[in-house]
Amino acid sequence: MPPKRSITLTEAELRLMKVLWDRGESAVSDLTSAVSGERPLAYTSVLTTVRILEEKGYVRHRQEGRAFLYSPCIDESEAGRTEVRHLLNRFFGNSRERLLLSLLGDEELAPEELHRLREAINGLPEDEVAK
Repeated sequence: MPPKRSITLTEAELRLMKVLWDRGESAVSDLTSAVSGERPLAYTSVLTTVRILEEKGYVRHRQEGRAFLYSPCIDESEAGRTEVRHLLNRFFGNSRERLLLSLLGDEELAPEELHRLREAINGLPEDEVAK
């Protein structure tokens, strides 16, 4: 029995999604060219990956002539929230507090980042904080 397919994005899937979020609708050949830099992917690998992304619900396609054109159907911020929820559930027992405390305990946290976090928390409406 094959393993259950994850809703999160692999590195290769994320690379292609970033191209689609940036460029919009693209053919597989366009995606292959766009990721040809540092770690190129073969055309067949890109094709397989976009088909997986379509099964996961991240992209859709339409046919134009003989070519399939792929476009994102989930925006980048929504995908990010999905990834954070997955991380929150998997490593922090769905505790936002544990996640934030982990981030705050990171020695690489710059004072400016800490200041912006404080401002963001202080700027929340009281009814949002009480949830």
